Amino acid sequence: MQVTILGGGGFLGRRLAARFAADGAVGGQPITALTLFDLHEPAPLEAPFPVHCLAGDVADAATLARAIPAGTGLVVHLAAVVSAAAEADYELGIRVNIAGTQALIDTCRKLPSAPRVVFTSSVASFDGGQAANVPDDARQLPTNSYGAQKAIGELLLADATRRGFLDAVSIRLPTVMVRPGRPNRAASSFVSAVVREPLLGLEATYPVAEDFRVWVCSPRRAVDWLAHAAAMDSAALGRDRGINPPGVSASIDQILDALAEVAGPEARALARRIEDAEVEAIVAGWPASFAATRAPGLGFVPSEPLVDVVRGFIADDLDATRRDRALG
Repeated sequence: MQVTILGGGGFLGRRLAARFAADGAVGGQPITALTLFDLHEPAPLEAPFPVHCLAGDVADAATLARAIPAGTGLVVHLAAVVSAAAEADYELGIRVNIAGTQALIDTCRKLPSAPRVVFTSSVASFDGGQAANVPDDARQLPTNSYGAQKAIGELLLADATRRGFLDAVSIRLPTVMVRPGRPNRAASSFVSAVVREPLLGLEATYPVAEDFRVWVCSPRRAVDWLAHAAAMDSAALGRDRGINPPGVSASIDQILDALAEVAGPEARALARRIEDAEVEAIVAGWPASFAATRAPGLGFVPSEPLVDVVRGFIADDLDATRRDRALG
C-alpha cells in the first residue's frame, strides 16, 4: 500500500510517519512506499520501504497528483493553516484549509480505487465555551474562521465518501500538548507553552484565567488515534464520519499543577498570566469538554493523565527542543 501524509513535515506528521516506519503496515497491509508532503520539503526518514519527500502547495492539483500516485491506499491530511493565522489571513485560510481539501478530493477521484483519507479536524469547529460538554451529535457552529474551514472540510469529505471517491474518517483533535520546538501561530499555542517553556527554564505567559479549561490530548495519543483511524473498519461509522476522540478537560491551573508535580514549584512559578484580548476572543468559544461516548466503542483509546503528558514530553521531546532552540 502506498501511503501519503499531507503535512508530513510537521511534528504530528513526522511522528505518524515514524509509527508507520516502525509498524511497516497499516491494518495488516504492508506499506510499499510513503510520501511525505509539505510546503517545505520534509527531512528524510529511515524506513523499511521507500520514502519520498516532496514540497509544494496543497491546493495545486498537479503537485498533489505527484504526492498521491496510483496505488495510494491511505492519505492522512494534516496540512492546515492554524487558528490564529487563519483568522488573521482569511484568504490564506480559505486557500489551504478549503481549496487544499477540495484538491485532495479531486485527486482521489482520479485514482483507480478509493483510498482511506484520515482528516485532522478540530474541536475549534464547535462552540459552547466554558459551559459546554459537547455530545457526539452536536451541531458544529464555529466561532472562528479556522473552525468553520475545518467543518466545511468535514462536510466535503463526507460527501466525497458518499459518492465513493474516497473513504474518510475525520478526527476532531483536541488541543495537542505539549508541542515541541517553538511557539506557533495557533491560538492554543499557550497551552503547550506553559509547560514547555518552564521545562526549558524560560518564562511563559497565558492569556486566560487560571480556571479556563481546554480539551487536550498528548502527541502520543493523537498519533494513536490517527493510526487507528487509518486502519479501522469504517463501515461502523455509517454516514457520520466525524469522531470526537476521548481527550481530557483541563484547566490552566490543573496543567500547571501537573507541571509542578513533575518539575517542582519553581517550574510553575515561571508561568504567569498576561491578557491578550485577540487570542482570548478566539479561544473563548471553544468547548471546554466533550462527552466522547462514541469513540471508545470504535476502538479509540482514552487519554492519559496530565502528569503523564508532561512526563511524555520530557521523555520524547525536551532534549530535542532544547537543541533546536540552542539552549544547551
